[in-house]
Amino acid sequence: MRSVLLVEDDFFDTMTAKKAFEKFNVPHTLHTAFNGLEALDLLLGRNGAEPIRPLPEVILLDLNMPKMNGHEFLAELRGTAELSDIPVFITTTSSMDVDRLNTQNLGVSGYILKPLDFESSPDMVDSMNLLEKLLK
Repeated sequence: MRSVLLVEDDFFDTMTAKKAFEKFNVPHTLHTAFNGLEALDLLLGRNGAEPIRPLPEVILLDLNMPKMNGHEFLAELRGTAELSDIPVFITTTSSMDVDRLNTQNLGVSGYILKPLDFESSPDMVDSMNLLEKLLK
């Protein structure tokens, strides 16, 4: 079964993502973190967190979060050897070109505007790439 880490501070967006995976029958275990610090704790087994093992096949990452935002998390992730190759898809409400460019420079696999919707997303190519990675 696939493992996915959703880094998201909004409860509604978390529920929307869960429903999208269920709708498309994507077999997965969904791990959630409220911000980048919590996500790193889960990935590295820090601060008493049980580490996610095996590591997730995909990380869905919000950009605007408290404590450690998506840009900061992504920089830490890419700078940690054991985590640097995990595919990351940005899921955000930000359609600003600067956000898209900054995350592309950190090697994201896709950029999907919220809400996560595999059928009518304006970022359909990235949404389909995400589904493909999860269904392999």
